[in-house]
Amino acid sequence: MVKKLTGIKILSLSISFLFISTFSSLSRDFSSIEYAAANVKSISFEKDGRKLAYPFVQQGTGEVITLYFDVIDGEGGTLWYSITHCDRDWNESDLFKSDYLEGFEENQITGYMPSFNTKVNYTNYSLSLPNEEVRFLLSGNYILTVWSPGEPDSPLLRRRFFVSEGSTSAQVVFHRPMKPGATDTHQQPEITVNTGGLGVTDPYRQVTLTVMQNGRWDRAAMSLSPDFVGNNTLEFNALSDNTLMPGGNEFRYFDIKTIRQTRQNVRAIDYVNGFYQAYLLPSDDREFKPYFFNEDFNGKHVVAMEESNDPDREADYVQVYFTLPSYNELKGGSVYVAGDFTGWTYGPDNRMAWNAARGCYEASMLLKQGWYNYEYAFVPTGKMRPEGFSFEGSHWETENDYLILTYFRDPTKRYDRLVGVTLANTRSRQ
Repeated sequence: MVKKLTGIKILSLSISFLFISTFSSLSRDFSSIEYAAANVKSISFEKDGRKLAYPFVQQGTGEVITLYFDVIDGEGGTLWYSITHCDRDWNESDLFKSDYLEGFEENQITGYMPSFNTKVNYTNYSLSLPNEEVRFLLSGNYILTVWSPGEPDSPLLRRRFFVSEGSTSAQVVFHRPMKPGATDTHQQPEITVNTGGLGVTDPYRQVTLTVMQNGRWDRAAMSLSPDFVGNNTLEFNALSDNTLMPGGNEFRYFDIKTIRQTRQNVRAIDYVNGFYQAYLLPSDDREFKPYFFNEDFNGKHVVAMEESNDPDREADYVQVYFTLPSYNELKGGSVYVAGDFTGWTYGPDNRMAWNAARGCYEASMLLKQGWYNYEYAFVPTGKMRPEGFSFEGSHWETENDYLILTYFRDPTKRYDRLVGVTLANTRSRQ
C-alpha cells in the first residue's frame, strides 16, 4: 500500500573559521534537508502541550518541544535518533558532539504505542526535546534524524528545529509593498534587531536573518544582511526586496475528525475494501478572485477525532480524494496538493494527475483523521518549489505568520549562534 522512498543524505560540509559571506537565498532550495519515508505520516510538533507550534525552544526557560509521527504498517518497537548542529545555512557545524550536546550521540525513542481499533495499523511515536538523555549546550540550527534499529544510513525521518538564546529582540512592522507589480500580491516585513550586549564589530557580516513564512522552507529568505546600521540596532527595511514575499491566500480546509458523517468541505465518506474513503467537494479556482478572510491554521493540520480523547492512537487513516477543476492542463510543470502534512515538499505522493475526460486535476492521499489546511501549487519542470499564483491567487492582505531568526557569528567561536527568535503575524501590521 505504501511505497518505499530512498533517503536523502545530508551533505556534511566543514565550515571555515572566517566569516561566511552573506547572500539572499530566495533563489536557493533547502527543503531537501528534511525527509520522511513514505510510510511515515502525521508529523507534527507541539510545544509545552500547544499544538500548531513552531519547532524552537529558548535556553534557560524550561521549554520543551515534542515531535509526533506515525509509522504505517510497521513492526513497532524502539527507534533510534541522533541530533546534528548546523550553521546558519544548514551545513553541518565544525564541532564535536560533546561541544553542543550533553548526553549520548545516539538515543532510543521509547515513547510509542500501537494503534487501537483502527482499519489501518500504525505505531504512534513521540519524542520530547530536551530530555533526560539529551540537553543542548549551544544555540543554533539542529537536525533530528530518526532510523530503525541497525539502519542508521536509511533514515525514516529528518526534521529541523531551533535552540535560541533569547539574547536579542526584533521588532516587526508589516507594510504594503511599494514595488511595482508587488503592491497587491506581496507582503513585506520591516525588521529592527537590537544587538546590545552582543559585541558586534562587523554587523554586515556577523549578523544575518532568516525570514520564514508560516514555517515553510519553500518560502524562506536566508542569510539576509542588514540594510542600515544604527546605535545597537540593525534595520532590514522595506526599501530593499530582501524580505518581500508572496502573500498567498487563506488556506483551503477540510474536516475528517469523524467518519460517521460528512463535515466541512467533504462531499461523501465511504467504506470500501476495508478502508475509509473521503471525497472532498470539488475546489474552485481562486487565482483571479478578490481576497476573502477566513480563519485558518496557516497551512498546518491537527490530528483529532470526535469519538475519542486519544486521537494519537485511535484516529484512523482515510484515503482522501482531491478534485481541482481546470479548463486546461497547465503545461511545463505539475500541480500538487501542499500543506505541512506534505512537509511542503513536492513529489509523487502529492502530485495531481490531469483527467482530460473530466477536465480536472485529481489526487488521493492517505491522511489521519483531523482538521487540515492545504493549497494547490504549480511547480515548473526542473524546479523544487512553486512559482506563480495558479489556482490560489496572492494578496497583500492575507493573514500569515512570519518567523524571524537572528544569527550572530562570534569571531571567537566556531559556530553560528541563534541569538533570537521572533514570531510575528501580519494582523499586527501598522
